[in-house]
Amino acid sequence: MYRKFGPPDVVRVEELPQPSPGRTEVLIRVHASTVSAADYRARSRKVPRGLRVLAAVGLGVFRPRHPVLGMDAAGVVEAVGQDVTKFQVGDEVIAMLGSAFGGHAEYACLSQDGAITAKPRTMTFDEAVTLPFGGLTARSFLDRAAVKPGSTVLVNGASGAVGTAAVQLARHMGARVTGVCSGANRELVASLGADRVIDYTSVDFTAEGMTYDVIVDCVGNAPFEKVQALIKPGGALLLVIADLKGLLLAPWRSRRSGKLVHGGNVPYRSEDLGFLVQLAEAGQYQAVIDRTYELSDIVEAHRFVETGHKKGNVVLHVAPGQ
Repeated sequence: MYRKFGPPDVVRVEELPQPSPGRTEVLIRVHASTVSAADYRARSRKVPRGLRVLAAVGLGVFRPRHPVLGMDAAGVVEAVGQDVTKFQVGDEVIAMLGSAFGGHAEYACLSQDGAITAKPRTMTFDEAVTLPFGGLTARSFLDRAAVKPGSTVLVNGASGAVGTAAVQLARHMGARVTGVCSGANRELVASLGADRVIDYTSVDFTAEGMTYDVIVDCVGNAPFEKVQALIKPGGALLLVIADLKGLLLAPWRSRRSGKLVHGGNVPYRSEDLGFLVQLAEAGQYQAVIDRTYELSDIVEAHRFVETGHKKGNVVLHVAPGQ
């Protein structure tokens, strides 16, 4: 939990009453969650330029509105509300809790109609919990661009949670993928399906003169004014991270340029999570885990994520049974 905004040290482990599911809710005994960039931003209130006021509305003005972080969870259904028909006690599930957070706890509740589905049978809880945050975000953005076989897709920030998912999903859609990351992560990104990998420490992809059907910016340093010449006519810029100016101007720039510029919130849906599970069970989507931490080491997990150099996901062990 965190009772105030600030550095990693504001997070600590506390005891709370066990929640009870409502009539249409599922109670999950959480085995694993991830410590994501969203947790870091929520805890520190370090958000892209211009979004501080909007963030305060969702996160809290003077103190955290949701003191238990964790946007995702993998675990076992512990109890169900009396009107729940989709799940039963003992089901192994994964879920995206979204802006309600709550995954960094032994128990979490959400609606049976939320983004929750059966865990991939081929994955451990640690592996399965990497699907919701990065996978759902990447799928939502790529679906906006209607990627098809032969499309050229550049993923800026290809080694993070969303980036590693975007590379895999774009490749699954038949695209030719270019990943931008540090040289240390070149082999990882190539193994996920990137046809070409650019080391941003030695090459500026915006100065290469190459063009793409779709650019996915998972870093926040490729605004439209910087990369518009790199996008083919009718192509798209997908702003996974953007400041207020970029978000507000996106519709206008789309109309004026004829190139889709898209940013904003991601809808979390069970059918999309189910799609990711199918890919995982078919061996077409792999978990990317940088490090794992025990709940008691949550401060160290936050410190590592705050460096901005994690590869894929940082997994948090919440309960035994992985």
